[in-house]
Amino acid sequence: MTMCQICLTQPGTHCYGLPPMADNPFRVPPRITKQNSHFWTGGAEGKLNFLRCQDCQHWIHPAQPVCPECWGKNLKPEATSGLGEVYSFTLNTQQWVPAPDHPYAIVLIEFPEQKGLRLTSNMINCKAEDVKIGMKVKVAFEEHGSDPKKFYVPVFEPVEN
Repeated sequence: MTMCQICLTQPGTHCYGLPPMADNPFRVPPRITKQNSHFWTGGAEGKLNFLRCQDCQHWIHPAQPVCPECWGKNLKPEATSGLGEVYSFTLNTQQWVPAPDHPYAIVLIEFPEQKGLRLTSNMINCKAEDVKIGMKVKVAFEEHGSDPKKFYVPVFEPVEN
């Protein structure tokens, strides 16, 4: 009998109805709204989208209804370059679910588009112990869900020198 690789209690499927193992790690589906859909669906086109104030050009993340710089409401999604650097990180060694990818790095990425524009994510294609502050990275996307609830989680990998 096949046991769920995540919760180890239900044969065949995870308690959330997911298959026992997937190519991508389990992610709790986000609540996709009109205000944040640009972020969660941009990966379909390979774009990391954040809101940007059209009046003062300030990048805004997480999404909010008003620009924190000029208080303007003329906000539109725009794609970043997808390039950044590791601003900070931590290594998670606690194995909350059975998985072969421990330890793994939780990274805070800063983007060159604007000082202080940052996103918390995970590293891929890199050993956790090789992550360093200042490391140059580029965005990649994990596809999750199925139409019409498909979403893309931005993750990062090292830029090859």
